Amino acid sequence: METVPRRMQRMDRDPLLSRITLDPRIMVGQPVVRGTRLTVSFIVGRLAHGSAVEELLSEYGGLTREDVQACLLFAAETVADNTFAPLANAK
Repeated sequence: METVPRRMQRMDRDPLLSRITLDPRIMVGQPVVRGTRLTVSFIVGRLAHGSAVEELLSEYGGLTREDVQACLLFAAETVADNTFAPLANAK
């Protein structure tokens, strides 16, 4: 399974991912949207719990639609780069 759709060229992908930074001095090194303290996990979590992109944009003035896309792409690539072991079903 591909991590990046064929239609998303590297030149589209790289500028998006450059919006995400990791710095041990900011949010204990968690990936954040560049220039903010908004973590990727916070943004993805808000979306997972039903927040609309427009809601996030209105709540966080410096956040852009591309920043949200970057968070989703970063999360997708991070998950794709990991190996998961199945959990045993507890009965």
